[in-house]
Amino acid sequence: MHWSDLIAEEIIKRNPNKEEYVCAAGISPSGSIHIGNFRDIATSLFVVRALERKGKKARLLFSWDEYDRMRKVPVNVEKATKGFEKYIGCPYVDVPNPFETEHATYAEYFEKEFEKSIDKFGIRLDYRHQANMYRSGCYRENIIRALDKRTEIFDILDSFRTQDAVEGEREAYYPVSIYCSECHKDTTKIVSYSDVEKKAKYECKCGHLGTFDFNRDTDCKLAWKIDWPMRWMYENVDFEPGGKDHAAPGGSFDTSKVIAERIFDFPAPIFKGYEFIGIRGTTGKMSGSSGLNMTPDTLLKIYQPEILLWLYARVETNKAFDLCFDDGILRQYFEFDKQYNQYIKGEADDHVKSIMESCLMTDRLIKTVPMSLLVQLGSIVDFNVPMLETVFEKIGQPYKYSDFEERLELAKYWLENCAPENANKLIPYRNWKVYDQLSKEQKKEITLLHDYLVNENYTLEELNFQLYEITKIVYGADLPELKKAQGEFFKTVYKLLLNKEKGPRLYLFLYAINKERFIHLLDFSTEKTEEEKIPFSELNKKPEKEEKKIEYGDPDPVEPIKDQIGLSVFNQMDMRVCKVLKCQEIRKSHSCYRLTLFDGIRERTIVSSIKAYYTQEELIGKKIIVVANLEPTRITGVTSEGMLVAATNNACGCQVIFVDDIVPEGTMIR
Repeated sequence: MHWSDLIAEEIIKRNPNKEEYVCAAGISPSGSIHIGNFRDIATSLFVVRALERKGKKARLLFSWDEYDRMRKVPVNVEKATKGFEKYIGCPYVDVPNPFETEHATYAEYFEKEFEKSIDKFGIRLDYRHQANMYRSGCYRENIIRALDKRTEIFDILDSFRTQDAVEGEREAYYPVSIYCSECHKDTTKIVSYSDVEKKAKYECKCGHLGTFDFNRDTDCKLAWKIDWPMRWMYENVDFEPGGKDHAAPGGSFDTSKVIAERIFDFPAPIFKGYEFIGIRGTTGKMSGSSGLNMTPDTLLKIYQPEILLWLYARVETNKAFDLCFDDGILRQYFEFDKQYNQYIKGEADDHVKSIMESCLMTDRLIKTVPMSLLVQLGSIVDFNVPMLETVFEKIGQPYKYSDFEERLELAKYWLENCAPENANKLIPYRNWKVYDQLSKEQKKEITLLHDYLVNENYTLEELNFQLYEITKIVYGADLPELKKAQGEFFKTVYKLLLNKEKGPRLYLFLYAINKERFIHLLDFSTEKTEEEKIPFSELNKKPEKEEKKIEYGDPDPVEPIKDQIGLSVFNQMDMRVCKVLKCQEIRKSHSCYRLTLFDGIRERTIVSSIKAYYTQEELIGKKIIVVANLEPTRITGVTSEGMLVAATNNACGCQVIFVDDIVPEGTMIR
């Protein structure tokens, strides 16, 4: 039985006749929401799914804790806007948006960023915005209740502390922070409170002295360990997970559980602590404010959404697991495909079935084309789709582009950005450095392989057999360490072809790729060429840029100023900063590039006739200005969604206007 089913049974047993069960999660929009926080949502999501499997009605309640105080400025905010330290202590909902997008506040920017990625998973959340809840007065009665029972709350909190309270601390304790009406920060201290009138006097570090009427005013917030159980009661929560720091003995949950029962007369929900998520190759707890922008959207560039959910679903909440940016991701894809195929065929056991029912949010059919093959063979053919289809056909797995379209982009992104050392590229000429170090027997193995590949017509199975047979022919089938010798032979072939000690499964590789592309790399029967005398290490050096062979002329005549327009007309033009993600050539077009851009909201495609002036490398990663609301049009068979801004003159050709990298994508040009 899946761990979420056990939790669901416990929830039902506790309250068997409840009409709708509530599973909660919540995050503070302190910065880009990292994938570690996503476990909060995933855990509650799987419990909701388990309840639904048992015929119960359940919903996933998600709180945006945007009424929390800003504690520090994230790295990406520091880079975009200076001076944001002045907002520390203000609620996130009152901090301005640092990125000049259409979002009204700091909180809204990061909330929408996260919600956009959640939509890609197909997850439905019942959102609560805590700023609205507090400021609308929804919690007023509960805040006053906490104030009335403040000494009892202090005693509960004190019972979990290791240090004794100091004299006067109990009498001066208040479970609520007031946001100053002048500086809007929570750097206030209540100096007096009337239990009868429910009014407080406070002083702020900014120097302001103010009064606060809890019957009327709403710019205040309960402390976390009181706020949490208050919301359990208000929303009638049945289950909520939390990080292992909250789950520690004497931690936030243990404290809040007592407060829920004694102060708010509500039994604490079932709680499960979860381990934090690791990133293969890095250590430490991920943080949305640290600059490590490991958001769900980042992970969706290399993982399909179902596989990300599967990674969370397959392990119990108290166990850690790694998200892999190294080749461990290929193993994860393999394991997912195996379980998914069992599930689709009706061959999965109950455990695998419950995992799949938890992580598959839609009915779409996932094409389980092996990710390892897409990586290994895709890099050999430079991810050329027709060539890749031919390769798959040759090895008896006739996948078409429609089968591997989604995964091909993920594989290419992972290989180019996360593991370029895993790319398999045929070297341009013979590797004499390796060959000269081979023994007489090893050289004979290479000759036998070359002659077999040149002279024989063979099936895939026959080639695989021959690869192992060659070592037997050279050393004898009774060689004591035959397997080791065969392994060394394979390693030598990889070095001669890829300048690496390992690569794709050798028999698949040699069979799939047209032999004319590599056979010359195994033929050492002729003398070393002049080109081959160049040290092999020089291959990795980037060639110096060639001067653009463009002839410029005299400057064009300066055109007269056009007729004046009003500001309202100008404002109709949406010019914004976009980042170039990809730059691709267009078949049959000599002058145009197809550019994939990120405009701050989504990816868009534009076509631009700048091929004569820029290489692809000169454009990828750069930020440019684009007219984003230009009506889409077809250019060279591609739909172009906008136009880049450039200066065009006979004296300089076409010069794109680049924007400093500090300017965020989506920034408007005004």
